[in-house]
Amino acid sequence: MIYLDNAATTMHKPQAVIDAVVNAMNSIGNAGRGANTASLGAARLIYETRERLAGMFGAESPKQIVFTSNSTESLNIAIKGLIDPGDHVITTVLEHNSVLRPLYELQEKGVEITFLESDEKGCVRYGDFEKAVKDNTKAIICTNGSNLTGNLVDIQKVGEIAEKYGLLFIVDASQTAGVFPIDVKSMHIDVLCFTGHKGLLGPQGTGGMYVREGLSVRPLKSGGSGVQTYSRKHPKEMPTALEAGTLNGHGIAGLHAALGYIEETGMDHIREKEQFLMRMFYEGVKDIPGVKIYGDFSSYNRCPIVTLNIRDYDSSEVSDELLMTYDISTRPGGHCAPLMHEALGTVEQGSVRFSFSHFNTEEEIAAAVKAVRELAEE
Repeated sequence: MIYLDNAATTMHKPQAVIDAVVNAMNSIGNAGRGANTASLGAARLIYETRERLAGMFGAESPKQIVFTSNSTESLNIAIKGLIDPGDHVITTVLEHNSVLRPLYELQEKGVEITFLESDEKGCVRYGDFEKAVKDNTKAIICTNGSNLTGNLVDIQKVGEIAEKYGLLFIVDASQTAGVFPIDVKSMHIDVLCFTGHKGLLGPQGTGGMYVREGLSVRPLKSGGSGVQTYSRKHPKEMPTALEAGTLNGHGIAGLHAALGYIEETGMDHIREKEQFLMRMFYEGVKDIPGVKIYGDFSSYNRCPIVTLNIRDYDSSEVSDELLMTYDISTRPGGHCAPLMHEALGTVEQGSVRFSFSHFNTEEEIAAAVKAVRELAEE
C-alpha cells in the first residue's frame, strides 16, 4: 500500500518508536503512584519527554508542558479553561472541529465569536485580525496550518497582533509540530496545542499542550494526581493541574523515542523531504484536465498536503478507486473542516487529500500522479 494519509496520522513510524513502546510495556509502572523502580522509571521517562518538548518549542520550563491524549483534548482544555461568557474570540474559517465545536458550545453560553474569512485560495488576510479586535476580545485562536489545503498561517505575525492588544494567543499545531520550527516565546504564543501521532511521529493517544508560565487554565478534569491526596481540590501546580489521572506512559515512551528520532534526523531535513515530495506530486497533477487543486501553492513553504477533486466525481468514490485499483490511501470527504469546505465550495463533493511523509518515496509519488491522470481520463 502507498500510504498518503499522513495528515490524519503518520502510519510509518521509526523503528525506535515501536521498540520504545514494547519496552515500556515490559518495564515501566505508574509515574507518581509508587515507591518502586518501575514507577520511578516511568516518572523519569515522562520528565525527559517534557524536557525534549520544552526544548523543541522554546518553553520556559518542562513543567509548562502538559500531556493529553491528542490535540482535541488540548484544545478543549485551553478553550473551555480560558474563555468565559461575555468574552469575544477571534478565529478563522480554516479551523478544525476541535476548535469549532468547543467554541460553538461556548457561544451558546454567551461567548461572542468572529470567524475571519479566507480568500479564494484559502488564505487568511492578516489585517482582518486587527480589524476584528473589540473591547471584550479575550483571545485569538487559530491553526498553524490548514489540514485541508496545507496553507500555513504566519503565527509570528498573528502573535504580534495578539501581543499588541494584550490578547491570549492559542495555536493549534496539529499539522506543524515536529515538521516546522515553533518558538512559543518569540511567536507570543500563550497556549500551544499539539498531537503526538502526526508530525511528531509518536503513537496515537499521545499529545499535549504548552501553557505559558503564569497563565492559569481551569482544568477540564480533576481526580488522582499522586500528590496532595487529602486535599478536596485538584492541585494547582503545573503540570499536575491539567493532568488528572494516569498518563499514557507507554505512548509517551514512544513519543520520547520519536522526538529523539526527529532530533537526530533533523526537522529541517524531514520538512524539506516532505515538501519536495508534495511539490513533485503537485507539479505532476496540476495541469491534468479535469483536476482542480485547492490551496495556495505560490510558496514552497507549506504543509505537505495536496487536496484536489477530479471533474464532478464524488471525492469518496475517487478515494475508493485509488485504494481498490491502485492501493493508494488518501482521505476524502469533509476532513473535520466544515467552514473551509464552505469557503471553497466543496461541501457536497468533498475533496481528496494527499498528504506526505518523509518515509514516502519518489516512486510512490510517481505512481500516485499516474493514478490521478488515469482517473481523470475515464
